[in-house]
Amino acid sequence: MGWNTHANGTQDPPEVRNWRIHMIALVASMSALAMGYDTAVIGGTMALNSFIRDFGWANVSKTTRDTIQANIVSTFQAGCFFGALLTFPIAEKIGRRRTVMIAGVVFLLGGTLMTAAQGNLNLIYVGRAVAGLGIGASSLTVPVYIAEVAPPSIRGRLIGIFEIASQGGGMLGFWINYATDQTISGNSKAQWIIPLALQLFPGIMLVLGMFWCPESPRWLARGDNFDAAETILVALRGLPSSHPYIQHEMGEIRVQVEERSTNRLSKAAQFKKLFQKGTRNRMGIGLALMFLQSFTGVNIITYYAPRIFETLGVSGTSLKLFSTGFYGIAKTLGMITFTVLVVEKVGRRKALIWGAGLGCIPMWYIGGYVMRADPAAAAARGDVTRDGWGYLSMVAVYLNAFIICASWQGVSWTYTSEIFPLDIRMMCVSLTTADTWLGSFIIARSTPYMISDLGYGAYFFFATILLCMGIWSFLFVPETKGVTLEEMDALFLKPMHQVVWAQIRKKPILIDEAEAEKIKDMRHDSIVREASFGHVEVTPNKEV
Repeated sequence: MGWNTHANGTQDPPEVRNWRIHMIALVASMSALAMGYDTAVIGGTMALNSFIRDFGWANVSKTTRDTIQANIVSTFQAGCFFGALLTFPIAEKIGRRRTVMIAGVVFLLGGTLMTAAQGNLNLIYVGRAVAGLGIGASSLTVPVYIAEVAPPSIRGRLIGIFEIASQGGGMLGFWINYATDQTISGNSKAQWIIPLALQLFPGIMLVLGMFWCPESPRWLARGDNFDAAETILVALRGLPSSHPYIQHEMGEIRVQVEERSTNRLSKAAQFKKLFQKGTRNRMGIGLALMFLQSFTGVNIITYYAPRIFETLGVSGTSLKLFSTGFYGIAKTLGMITFTVLVVEKVGRRKALIWGAGLGCIPMWYIGGYVMRADPAAAAARGDVTRDGWGYLSMVAVYLNAFIICASWQGVSWTYTSEIFPLDIRMMCVSLTTADTWLGSFIIARSTPYMISDLGYGAYFFFATILLCMGIWSFLFVPETKGVTLEEMDALFLKPMHQVVWAQIRKKPILIDEAEAEKIKDMRHDSIVREASFGHVEVTPNKEV
């Protein structure tokens, strides 16, 4: 049988794991490349001498500079928040594919404004906000789009491509800042214009590439266009329409659409469903995952890497940017590990638990080192020597980035794109995506002041949060590896602690008569018999 990177226990034939489905995920993930690049490049760009000169920062106070930097970084997160929150009605009405293309165009407009700022700080603010709207819209739509076109056995892997692109974009942003600092004179505006202009490339690739990608078959089915949905599904899976796998998948889609179509629900009714049994627990888990991933400690370094490395005693713009580049490599390698190994083999739940447990250790060490050695003050006195403990603090930064990206950063996006019901999926993902940008906004606004005022306490804070996140994941987050999108209703119908306990013991998750009737109400011609270690078995027209 051999080793593989897809989830075991599904009914997926090998044909469905084809090059076409991977290429679609790659094209759509150009939005993540733009997101990662735009998120990471700004911190290094603000540290360039040419940017400081052209935007008049040379003689401003430290407090004023902290405020301006926080405004520039957080304006992007604010745009992402509103982009994610306001886009779901558009994605529901005109489709996933066209929404992603529109989001790409909006991002290109924002990137153009930033590139053309010419020392005008207001244009930077406006450009960051507009680009954030586009990124927020695509960060909502693309993971859902990928989840809706993906077969269950590689759904996590394909959504992982989105995260690899995000971290890869961040890595590019870090290294391009370093390259421009080394190769372009600080007397030239091009030193900061080129890093900002390069963000337009993934935006262009996204808009052009989506012309080739198909619409989500599940979105087409929601509009009763089952023939078009089946045609696309046949092309995606590489199987004929008469194949039992295609017939089974189309049957599941048809059942869920016919019984739960949003075409029969008002917006008020959709909102009310957020609080129904079997949905409210999914919302709670999704909101917690997406908000808490901003508090793993990775984001503070991504947004303000040069400042963070300064607190560890790294002096000089070039050396700080060089150190930041290796931080980007660590994040990208972590996300590749998540996609290739963790998501479909280790699983979502174990990744969260081990990621939190291991990821907090480097943060405790960094806080302890800064408390003991105060390397920033030593560097300010001209003492740039570093002992073994100092070098270990740098390793700890990279190790934390690798662990968190191989766990929480990847799992959060994957989990929330796959667990919600079809009829309110975009509304749910809209809220959870906006939630993560709200968390990012809080971190972006507070980090400069935390670095200045709390010092080593900032690292202890994030280490404590990580430890609590691991305990919560162990108690309340069930495994969804290998579960089809149509089977999530049954998995989340029971209390989460019962599901988790059953999965830990590798016992069936039994559904009683009352719960079976509840599922009957949701899907009239299917009753869930049992769920065994995370995989739900649906038996049509049989009593429990």
